[in-house]
Amino acid sequence: MKHINLLKEHHLKVTPQRLVIVNSLYEEGHITIDRLYTILKNNFTNISLATIYKNIHLMEVNNLIQEVKIPNHKSVYEIVKEEHSHIVCTNCSNIIDITLNTDELKQQVKLVSNFHINHSCIVFDGLCHDCVA
Repeated sequence: MKHINLLKEHHLKVTPQRLVIVNSLYEEGHITIDRLYTILKNNFTNISLATIYKNIHLMEVNNLIQEVKIPNHKSVYEIVKEEHSHIVCTNCSNIIDITLNTDELKQQVKLVSNFHINHSCIVFDGLCHDCVA
């Protein structure tokens, strides 16, 4: 029921495919188009990659999901939430959300460049705890 309401709140028609997309995003946190295609193909054998891209685009336009561009990786998608940054493991590709106080950094950028930052997307990469061990 929560996912149905979420789609409706973002002015999107509730379809079985969109429900699977939203559910997959909630379960996995960050997901690639390839992974979504695999999940959706298991549920809807006739679904095309074009249909998935169309739905992803509509969800982005309606501010339900956002693309996260990870350097040297395929983009992932996530449900829109408060501004946050990401940590990516270069070994296992695990992606973790982190909340940073970026206000000071934004002020420094403004002082140096006179550029007003509306939104930031910071990605750190390294090795997660499991891969370091």
